[in-house]
Amino acid sequence: MKGLIVRQPYAKWIVEGKKVWEIRKTPTRIRGRIVIISEKKALGTVELVEVLGPFTPEELADHESKHLASYDFLKRYSNGKKLYAWVFANPVKFDPPREVEIPNGAQIWVNLKNWR
Repeated sequence: MKGLIVRQPYAKWIVEGKKVWEIRKTPTRIRGRIVIISEKKALGTVELVEVLGPFTPEELADHESKHLASYDFLKRYSNGKKLYAWVFANPVKFDPPREVEIPNGAQIWVNLKNWR
């Protein structure tokens, strides 16, 4: 199982179903159910169903209700590069969140061994 590292409060919003697009600077070929990780805890799972883009921050500003990021944040984050929307569906929130081991240097993806 793959775990995606996401900062707060975005991670919480993803597993609650409030945020259905995660904005990243690169696309991914990974699809299917993934674990959302923040602050060394698995908060829940979602299905990564597709990747849209590339977009400019201006284009993404029209979809703020899906990604919950301000235009100013998108502009700073993009630093002049195109952005991609990783589209999520069917969130499941863990209550309580589960502890996970994150290898040193992991910044985006974590391979979760023996995941149940």
